[in-house]
Amino acid sequence: MAALTGVVLAAFGSYGLAWYLGLVQGNFSLLLFLATLVTGAYWVAERWHFLPQRRAAAQQLVEQQRQREAEWARLGIKGDAVDIESAQHKLLLQPWWLDWTAGLFPVILIVFLLRSFLFEPFKIPSGSMLPTLFVGDLILVNKFHYGVRLPVIHTKIFPNNAPERGDVMVFRFPPQPNLDYIKRVVAVPGDEVAYLDKRLSINGVEVPRQPLPEFYDPDSMRYSLQYAETLGGRTVRTLIDPNLPAFIPGVADFPHRDRCRYTIEGVVCTVPEGYFFVLGDNRDNSLDSRFWGFVPEANIVGKAFFVWMNFGDLGRIGAFE
Repeated sequence: MAALTGVVLAAFGSYGLAWYLGLVQGNFSLLLFLATLVTGAYWVAERWHFLPQRRAAAQQLVEQQRQREAEWARLGIKGDAVDIESAQHKLLLQPWWLDWTAGLFPVILIVFLLRSFLFEPFKIPSGSMLPTLFVGDLILVNKFHYGVRLPVIHTKIFPNNAPERGDVMVFRFPPQPNLDYIKRVVAVPGDEVAYLDKRLSINGVEVPRQPLPEFYDPDSMRYSLQYAETLGGRTVRTLIDPNLPAFIPGVADFPHRDRCRYTIEGVVCTVPEGYFFVLGDNRDNSLDSRFWGFVPEANIVGKAFFVWMNFGDLGRIGAFE
């Protein structure tokens, strides 16, 4: 078993190293699921096979010592003292290959359950959601707000709330589902959404927008025009660069593209059933539904709601809309 366990651990380690080096597209959900299964199998084997074997061996050692001492007494021989407790302790110790598998199972199981069904952490890698989310923000995503899904295969098994306009949502990127994206939902199934001349309209009604003081981005060391939009009953901040054209370049071919009309002023789309239209808050620095289409309901990961850490700015910690 030690050799087999060594091979299994080496396989996990090789996958992690290849992922770190960029040689493979990593799938942490699958890796965690497999780790839970493997360590769980070792934990079961330890609990009902290996541990009873070690306990029986330790008990047999005690019995053998008792028989030996009884024989010495019958023959009138005074034998040497034996540290039977130390010998028992050595017999009961877990071997390294169980320590690194069965011993880790409770921790891995808790992480797997928390990450799969309750809250999953993410790191913000870009400024597409400025000024709501900053590069380096470590956020939490509520995994059950939009319904409970099975890990790895993502099948919904328990429905809950539907995404609403204004939600900040994490989803699997439709053109490359092994990547997670975060954007704001601006239109839900059945909505006609228009983003023309950098003004957002839903079902023919322009989303109210009020100017705010300019936003300073410390990473790019630039000021941007900042606005407060009222979307889905909540106020969200957005950034607009008036120097960039409203025309949307490099639009991909995506499912239901025939529901969108692109002009030099922007785009108008009717959102199909089972899909959502999302935008980044940094409107001129975001690749979103304008470029690659709608987000299928099946791709939803969860609702982002809390910055739990930013090592460069502890003041970022807190809830966000």
